[in-house]
Amino acid sequence: MDIRENTEIPFYQRIKDYLLAQIHAGHWREGDVITSELTLARQFGVSRMTVNRAVRELTSEGILNRIQGSGTYVAQQKYQATLVAIKSIADEVRARGHVHSSQVRLLEQVKAQDPHTAQFDVPAGHALFHSIIVHFDNNVPIQVEDRWVNSKVAPDYMSQDFSVSTPNEYLMVAAPLQGVSFSIEAVEAPAEIAAMLKIPAKEPCLVLHRKTLSQDQVASTAVMWYPGSRYQFAGNL
Repeated sequence: MDIRENTEIPFYQRIKDYLLAQIHAGHWREGDVITSELTLARQFGVSRMTVNRAVRELTSEGILNRIQGSGTYVAQQKYQATLVAIKSIADEVRARGHVHSSQVRLLEQVKAQDPHTAQFDVPAGHALFHSIIVHFDNNVPIQVEDRWVNSKVAPDYMSQDFSVSTPNEYLMVAAPLQGVSFSIEAVEAPAEIAAMLKIPAKEPCLVLHRKTLSQDQVASTAVMWYPGSRYQFAGNL
């Protein structure tokens, strides 16, 4: 594609149009890394600043996702079912103008046994990853995330630094979303959850159970505990 054909359109816009055309044609799919800015600049004979503007605008429009030190990826479509959008808890916190932080309480590889063999449709002994992470909003704990991950779908899960990024952010790139199922219930907090959330034992919590699908298989299951006094689910239909 020759982006110099129409001189009335600014070069950054022509770069944007090219990137969108590549995505719409299926050359890059959700979760794929796109060509680097330097390579694009050389390919089309424009400045890197021009390419950077195109990429920044597509990122702000939700088309691309830039991960520092990793690259620029085709963004996962935002998936909303009833009230719950599939997005990172870190994004929710930052959207409020607050600071997100997290504490990894457990990160392990285990051999699948019941009930996880049935949940993931894998044989006994299949490698699963298990993490328990507490998420904070301005140093106040607002979520305990207890997640199981299929090693076949996300093989690098154990090597991630989840004190810097979230499991959701990693999985959106590593395991492009095909579908999701979830349920929400109110449950009294067991002692270990209450301790992590710094609330009285048996205080009511909102509990989100979620299963995500990718590559025609179950990618992860998660149970997320939110203190009822500090959190509410909301959305627009």
